[in-house]
Amino acid sequence: MADDKKTAKLSIAGEEYELPIHTPTAGPDVIDIRKLYAQAGVFTYDPGFTSTASCDSTITYIDGGKGELLHRGYPIDQLAAKSHFLEVCYLLLYGELPSAAELEDFEARVTGHTMLHEQMMYFFRGFRRDAHPMAIMVGVVGAMSAFYHDSTDINDPWQREVASIRLIAKMPTIAAWAFKYHIGQPFVYPRNDLDYASNFLRMCFSVPAEDYVVNPILSRAMDRIFTLHADHEQNASTSTVRLASSSGANPFACIAAGIACLWGPAHGGANQACLEMLREIGTPDRIPEFIARAKDKDDPFRLMGFGHRVYKNFDPRAKVMKQSADEVLDLLGIENNPTLQVAKELEAAALADPYFAEKKLFPNVDFYSGIILEAMGFPTSMFTPIFAVARTVGWISQWKEQISDPQLKIGRPRQLYMGETERDYVDVENR
Repeated sequence: MADDKKTAKLSIAGEEYELPIHTPTAGPDVIDIRKLYAQAGVFTYDPGFTSTASCDSTITYIDGGKGELLHRGYPIDQLAAKSHFLEVCYLLLYGELPSAAELEDFEARVTGHTMLHEQMMYFFRGFRRDAHPMAIMVGVVGAMSAFYHDSTDINDPWQREVASIRLIAKMPTIAAWAFKYHIGQPFVYPRNDLDYASNFLRMCFSVPAEDYVVNPILSRAMDRIFTLHADHEQNASTSTVRLASSSGANPFACIAAGIACLWGPAHGGANQACLEMLREIGTPDRIPEFIARAKDKDDPFRLMGFGHRVYKNFDPRAKVMKQSADEVLDLLGIENNPTLQVAKELEAAALADPYFAEKKLFPNVDFYSGIILEAMGFPTSMFTPIFAVARTVGWISQWKEQISDPQLKIGRPRQLYMGETERDYVDVENR
């Protein structure tokens, strides 16, 4: 809320304007410029909106300088170590950790919605056999509004709740079926006796010809991947969901928009780019060459999976993800996987090099998550769909918060126009 004692004064062409300042519960103060155009006839210019708060929120807080990530006030490392994904989902959606009874009820509601409408199977089969899983997810999630008419009214709180549960519950099934379709295997239906992560792994890797038992270490690692990617404040895909939502679009369309944005290599595709870099390095003996290139300011090459746009210190999610990576690699072994051998030795070499410490280029969550998913047997084409499964709850939480905001307005960024001014049309024969 605004602090009446704090204002900012802006002087333009001899005229002075006073702007209110809002003081958050955490983070820097924010200058309120909503009335600036009406009062002074000017806009602010902020490409990428990196210095602009587009909303107020109570869900997630990031302090990049400290390497801090809080969900509803709870540190991410505590949640990843002591909680599990569906409990974190409840926290993000409803604001508080659930009681035992509330958690049991929530898990039952999610489990009861994991199946897809049977006719959606034919929708999957409309894609080319070699379609990218993300292309399938964008289409299928967007099409959910054609199958679930009873949860598209954003003005009905109960329909918003049903849509939220449906999306969290069905997203693993959609991602797993996109994977199965991509590799030419039969779809596997969800099972209600398995937890969220185990169910997803089974739908991805089981086949009708033999039994499949989920390894608890792999299940725990997958649950951590989901937990660590659940929400990350006003990033590109979350802002996309909010912008789509501001028009009054149905929830399935909004989440499909978020998935489309997440597909970008600068966002959800970062862990895929990291694995591709490791494959380019090829063998551990080439690591010094690539580290030297990363240090060379005249070389455009950069180490993917190191450093972060927001975190100017160690990525707090990476510490937990590294622990999972070590557990998974110990379980599965890396003797026959040259990519994972390169990853382990590159991590050690970078952490031992003073250059990376001085530049605060530590391994981030994408570096370790890519290693884990590769070790589990996922192709890089599935990395971003798995990210989408995890981030769905964050998108929904932000969507629900925005829908309930009395200050909600349709998003309408301004521009700094640098094109031609008004000119007269010239007939084609005179050009």
